[in-house]
Amino acid sequence: MGLLSDMQHSSHERVRAARARVPEGTLHAQIAASPLPPPLTLAGRGFDLIAELKLRSPSQGALSRQAEDPMSRLTAYARGGAAVVSVLTEPTRFDGSLEHLRLAADALRPLGVPVMRKDFLVDPYQVLEARARGASGVLLILRMVERECLMAMLDCAAEQGLFVLLEAFDAADLEAAGTIAAERRGRQEQVLMGVNCRNLETLAIDPRRFDALREQLPDGWPSVAESGVEKARDAAAVAALGYRLALVGTSLMKRKDAERATAELLEAGRRAAA
Repeated sequence: MGLLSDMQHSSHERVRAARARVPEGTLHAQIAASPLPPPLTLAGRGFDLIAELKLRSPSQGALSRQAEDPMSRLTAYARGGAAVVSVLTEPTRFDGSLEHLRLAADALRPLGVPVMRKDFLVDPYQVLEARARGASGVLLILRMVERECLMAMLDCAAEQGLFVLLEAFDAADLEAAGTIAAERRGRQEQVLMGVNCRNLETLAIDPRRFDALREQLPDGWPSVAESGVEKARDAAAVAALGYRLALVGTSLMKRKDAERATAELLEAGRRAAA
């Protein structure tokens, strides 16, 4: 069984267990009592970075040695200019948790930097979990769920004021995304369109996918290059192709100088975008 199908099954199990512990009404009460999270605001310089806290990679193993103090790493990302910090909350393959999300949101809220829940979400309940922990956005994988459920999660995110990073892997995903974008045009919501160049079944990376798929990106949704951006030249390459943001996890987690690494990627991308 590949990673995506494995995570889909695991995520459904987590939802069932979470609902038994915390009813949906309780989540709504927690949200009502919590402060508004910072909004996602893109800079005017043509390129932004989503920096990720990722304690384990299925392809490369533990990454936590360089992140013995994860909260300091998160604030370093913010000082380096990251527009968003992504936090893995999947527990079995990525060593993540919702508590990491809450701690990140608490640490970055005073800095005005939004936090995104990155996980294999399969139910609107998990969108509410993210908002209750202080997240400003969520990642949704287009092929992860049936269309009706995806629409329900998009609606839930919009109702909660959360941005969505909608993730695609191939031309068929982007064709479906284009249809969704056309149907939802004019709605009060913020959606980013991600292209992930990693095959989540084999874990292989193919950065050529960014170029091959860019013409199929839906109009009106800022595009995000996911995976495959490791060095400044990679950030420059995707920015030159027209991607508005890059999401970077593993390579940043390997750098001890997280602030400088973030700034280097950001500056290279902005020079290329200009």
